[in-house]
Amino acid sequence: MTAQPPPADAGRSPQLADRLDGLLFFPVTAYAPDGALNLTAFRAHVRAGIDAGAAAVFACCGTGEFHALTPEEFAACVTAAVAEADGRVPVVAGTGYGTALAARFARLAQDAGADGLLAMPPYLVTAGQEGLLRHYTALAAATALPVIVYQRDNAVFTPATVAALARTPGIIGLKDGLGDLDLLQRIISTVRTDAPDEDFLYFNGLPTAELTGPAYRGLGVRRYSSAVFAFAPDIAVAFHRALTTGDDDTVTRLLDGFYRPLVELRNQGRGYAVSLVKAGVRLRGPDVGEVRPPLSEPAPAHVEELAALIDHGLALLPEAPGAGA
Repeated sequence: MTAQPPPADAGRSPQLADRLDGLLFFPVTAYAPDGALNLTAFRAHVRAGIDAGAAAVFACCGTGEFHALTPEEFAACVTAAVAEADGRVPVVAGTGYGTALAARFARLAQDAGADGLLAMPPYLVTAGQEGLLRHYTALAAATALPVIVYQRDNAVFTPATVAALARTPGIIGLKDGLGDLDLLQRIISTVRTDAPDEDFLYFNGLPTAELTGPAYRGLGVRRYSSAVFAFAPDIAVAFHRALTTGDDDTVTRLLDGFYRPLVELRNQGRGYAVSLVKAGVRLRGPDVGEVRPPLSEPAPAHVEELAALIDHGLALLPEAPGAGA
């Protein structure tokens, strides 16, 4: 048997590892037919995810349309997620925009009882490394909540910057939504040598992270965000179990028969990383409403294709009749 590399964050504290290991659930934000927040449906969605085995709830992040929420709506959603979690799993809240607004959302999350923050890229601007470091350092100092920094779009870091982030009090990890494995390997190596005393966590944050799960595990990155868990938790749980236990047959079957076709479907429309997920939740869970502008709903034909794909994915699960054929 080929030896597996140690996790990239092997030096982390057991308590933190226990809280963020497993499937990370990114719930959608529910809206009523008139577009207003629907906290009843949101709470039902969060509750179902926790009952299905989520290790943590990441509320009001990218899949949760953080960009479309007012501060008051954000606070209400985080409060609702914390109430549904009731200490069973940690709740991590999104934050973003410029430094002042990001700090404001962070304080709202702290007041709502969140356990941590996922810091999304600053709004619009493409900043240099020094400016990015100042932004996240100020955000980490704004509250007592631990911060995970999200690398994607206009927030791309050099290995030296990530090492500096790892040494910053309050910043505990990096979620990679870029997908540059060469850069990520150099980041992991640099943090390991330049910040060896820090317990730093790494997450695969690509839109359908399962598709690249085996590749990221090769770098020791074993945590990932699962958008599929929001609408098909049974498929997501089966894949996570197979990936974790080395069940290569199930991993390959689900990659080829479900996850790759899902990514190909997702790539057919702008914003489908959110709107297609929300359509999936409506197909199999509470009526969480449509996405808010500037996002738009998937084409009806694509929703039908998603429904058929979910049924096919369920048929591929190890416990399904004929799944091993």
